[in-house]
Amino acid sequence: MSDTVSRSFSEVRAALGDLFWEYDPSLISWEKDQDLIIFKILSVGDWDAVSWLRKNLSAQDLKEWLTRREGRGIDARRLRFWELALHIPHDLVTQWINAPGREVWENRVCP
Repeated sequence: MSDTVSRSFSEVRAALGDLFWEYDPSLISWEKDQDLIIFKILSVGDWDAVSWLRKNLSAQDLKEWLTRREGRGIDARRLRFWELALHIPHDLVTQWINAPGREVWENRVCP
């Protein structure tokens, strides 16, 4: 990733701060926390956060990131969105969603 992304992330860190409530935002950097930043934005980010990410990472980079993780940590509804947005094969996403052990994540109860 380029220095441009690093500067861009520094500029929007305050706006993305709500996504990183459990971290000290001043300690998060694109260079060392890329996976965390991408994960948070793809899994719980709002439209502004997703728009920032799409401007700074190519669709291919996001597709490779999701494929490498097999969609882990991203709920089925959002995975289906990314399937369409990034042209990930439907059967592949279905395989991720139906993976053993995933039901623990999908069936969690939120207060």
